[in-house]
Amino acid sequence: MKKFVLLYRGSRDMVPTDESMAAWGEWFTSLGDKVVDAGNPFGQGREVTSGGTTELPLDADGVTGYTLINALDIDEAEKIALSHPTVPAIQVFEAMPM
Repeated sequence: MKKFVLLYRGSRDMVPTDESMAAWGEWFTSLGDKVVDAGNPFGQGREVTSGGTTELPLDADGVTGYTLINALDIDEAEKIALSHPTVPAIQVFEAMPM
């Protein structure tokens, strides 16, 4: 198994409902032992470079949270991301072993 990072985008302006929270919970339950770290939503952030620091806005277009999963390959990780019931966009990255 390989590890993949799911980065959630564009859901910050969505107001959770009982229905969406139930769907989210069912989705996580369906993943079983594929979940390495259920993750968290993101709060305030900063981009730090050699040129300085920039505040990152909490907007609906940015990265809003993450989850770490196990999958055989990026194709399986993509299928898992596509099955998410509430997030408009998810970026999928393989976490390379070191």
